[in-house]
Amino acid sequence: MADSSLEMHEPLHRYRCRVIYGDTDSGGVVYYANYLRYFEAARTEFMRERALSYKEIEEQGFILPVVECQVRYKASARYDDLLLIETCLAEVKSRTCRFNYRIIRENDGRVLAQGATTHAVVDLKGRLTRFPEVVLGVLRNQAVDASEPLYSP
Repeated sequence: MADSSLEMHEPLHRYRCRVIYGDTDSGGVVYYANYLRYFEAARTEFMRERALSYKEIEEQGFILPVVECQVRYKASARYDDLLLIETCLAEVKSRTCRFNYRIIRENDGRVLAQGATTHAVVDLKGRLTRFPEVVLGVLRNQAVDASEPLYSP
């Protein structure tokens, strides 16, 4: 059964990495939680290249902690596989944003996992806040679904 909330849309960012031995279990298969690390690496590069780096975001007085995540595993990645992680900014709201991901094994093109992370906007004291207008504008230029009005709670 397909999950439409995990659909990928342009603009896509593509990030490549190779599975290192430390990411695998005793059978040479990537440990399930490490897929979230791959998502994070891809999201960090997406933000650096298409919006603002996380360092620049923190310098503006806010952070984007993960408040929800989802992973649908389809096949196993193994030691030394070359992975392509596709990332898109699927939704931007005044206080949250959601990234979607797809991990593909490059040597055979097989989709290994799909997922999403939702992030809240919080100030440096941990209080929920809104994206600064300039950041919201930059993110909405990269998003698929940026339909929420700026005044929404």
